[in-house]
Amino acid sequence: MYTPQQVKALQEQTKQLLNTAPISKSSIEVLKNVLRFHEYRYYVMNNPLLADFEYDQLYQALVNIEQENPSLVTTDSPTQRVGTSLNQGFVTVPHLVPMLSLNNSYNADELRDFDRKAKELTGLNAIEYCVEPKFDGASISLVYENDLLVRGTTRGDGVEGEDITTNIKQIRSIPLSAAFLSKGIQQIEIRGEIILNKKSFEQYNEKLVEQGLQPLANPRNAASGSLRMKDPKEVAERNLDAFLYHVSYHINSNTKKADLFAQPEDPKELKTHSDSLDLLWDLGFRSPKEEKKVLKGIDQVIDYCLEFETKRDTLPYEIDGMVIKVNSIELQDQLGMTSHHPRWAIAFKFKARQATTTLTGIEFQVGRTGAVTPVAKLSPVFLGGVTVSSISVHNEEYIAQKDLKIGDAVLIERAGDVIPQIVKVLPELRTGKEEPIVFPTTCPVCGTDLFKEETEAVWRCINIECEAQVMERIIHFVSKDAMDIKSFGEANVRKFYEQGLLKDIPGIYTLDFSRIAGLEGFGQKSLDNLKAAIAASKTQPLFRLIYALGIRFVGETTAKTLANSVNHILDFAAKTEEELLQLDDVGVKVAKSIQGFFQNPQNIQMLRELEQLGLQLINIKKETVESGALTGQTFLFTGTLSKLKRSDAEAQVEAHGGIISGGVSSKLNYLVVGEDAGSKLEKAKKINSVKIITEDEFIQLLAK
Repeated sequence: MYTPQQVKALQEQTKQLLNTAPISKSSIEVLKNVLRFHEYRYYVMNNPLLADFEYDQLYQALVNIEQENPSLVTTDSPTQRVGTSLNQGFVTVPHLVPMLSLNNSYNADELRDFDRKAKELTGLNAIEYCVEPKFDGASISLVYENDLLVRGTTRGDGVEGEDITTNIKQIRSIPLSAAFLSKGIQQIEIRGEIILNKKSFEQYNEKLVEQGLQPLANPRNAASGSLRMKDPKEVAERNLDAFLYHVSYHINSNTKKADLFAQPEDPKELKTHSDSLDLLWDLGFRSPKEEKKVLKGIDQVIDYCLEFETKRDTLPYEIDGMVIKVNSIELQDQLGMTSHHPRWAIAFKFKARQATTTLTGIEFQVGRTGAVTPVAKLSPVFLGGVTVSSISVHNEEYIAQKDLKIGDAVLIERAGDVIPQIVKVLPELRTGKEEPIVFPTTCPVCGTDLFKEETEAVWRCINIECEAQVMERIIHFVSKDAMDIKSFGEANVRKFYEQGLLKDIPGIYTLDFSRIAGLEGFGQKSLDNLKAAIAASKTQPLFRLIYALGIRFVGETTAKTLANSVNHILDFAAKTEEELLQLDDVGVKVAKSIQGFFQNPQNIQMLRELEQLGLQLINIKKETVESGALTGQTFLFTGTLSKLKRSDAEAQVEAHGGIISGGVSSKLNYLVVGEDAGSKLEKAKKINSVKIITEDEFIQLLAK
């Protein structure tokens, strides 16, 4: 529909409009064209070039201009319809009731303004609302007649949608029949959202990568694209799910009257939106019955929305906000709707987690194991409450897979509101001036030739004296989960290293505090705190020291296993690979790494220096808990725990005589499963002797 030249021109206009505040009415035609273009990219091609938040900004700007200048409103304005043109691959059919959009809000003030208008139109002092998640997927409409599913459609342009009934039937959470006649309903139209949960999304992407195909960008686009696939078998393979959250229309079987829930003679008459969600749930649909909340007054609504935002990443599916609906159906009818949206509902959008920006360069950083990691430098962009200007792009293969070039326009997001990542490049916007990213062949810090093992994707500097590696090893050594030297931290490690005060790990314990006292920010109290923290670290248990050494593939749990297998850390120098493989959680890769570390004379010399400086290199074994409730039982945790920190849960196991395992095997007794559990759960299901329990069941076990 759009030529490459038109795409570039429209994207340039988009950028100009986003940087203009406010947009004047003289730009209204440009603004309309830009919005039509992005609607086409989003709804038809499933390949947006603009983040949702940025689109909403432009759409609201058009709404504001038209409200202030009614004479400028035209019938083809994006505000006068819901959606855009349709994919020609499916038959289009009319919805029984138009599928309208929702107005969006981004803060408490906008929700209060919505509440004020609703109270003015109804004459009430306070309104009861039903609040539910805003699912981030693809909208659908279902029609049931005489209890049977007869049609499933996409949203389309809001008036007509594409008939995708065959594909809808592949989604197992959508009943092929439901007992509506028992409720006095002959025909009903239900609205909902098709989603791909996080676990299914990850599993499907893993299959694509194994096949050498490009992984999907995000669950929302994956769900939307699935609905338009020609082969229903492929739709079934994606393991889609559906939430149904609105009854838009129904005809009663006795009166044949097309009036929603209008059965005055029926004592079970449904009067609220909340009741309709309960009805759908009772009839076998996945409605947000358990996630919804009925609240009186907008202040309670605001509190619930903000509370839900903090736990969005603990959910097994993606949401991008909350939907607030007037609960009373009678009040909904009284409030009515505009041509674009109902006046009785509004969406509260969470902080933006996607944005477009430009990749301006690449820096190559060297880690403590010598791994060379490329870091993309970006034009700073505000995203999810922070300004993002750097993103790790992992390795050379990742760069090739994403087809990244310096100068590219890219779509970025913050996964879990914490880790930013590049979703995709926008190749349509390339000007020809973009430059390829050339991976170095020598270490960017010390100049040593880089090396890559055949089984790895990472290039490494193998010079262990490389300054970057030395500094990163020290930073890891003093970190919280390692030797936990408070008041040290990364910034101080770098400062001391650059000042020549610190050159290696033993140097931590021989710092010249008289010289540190002359540095900015180090008063007497700071010096005393640092001295005390360094002295306290000398008594840390052996497993912390093993983890602090930064041996490749040795995490905290494996470090505990290793510490419990020796009397002194230098005993590892005499252990064979076969002996190491006898330990729980130690495989060939880990065993080779441990052997390599303890066969290096420089590492042995460092450990001897640390012992002379007073560090604890022997294994002081704790008194065994012989009568604990969990004595002799092995535990492993996977997924996200909601009530306990994992470290606290593991400490509870050990306090009751249990053992923490580092992996799934026949020796494992209990796998405690939290949200978004991964491959460990799948592996445990195949071992009959492993008992799989929830976090609540684990807490009950402790109580016994």
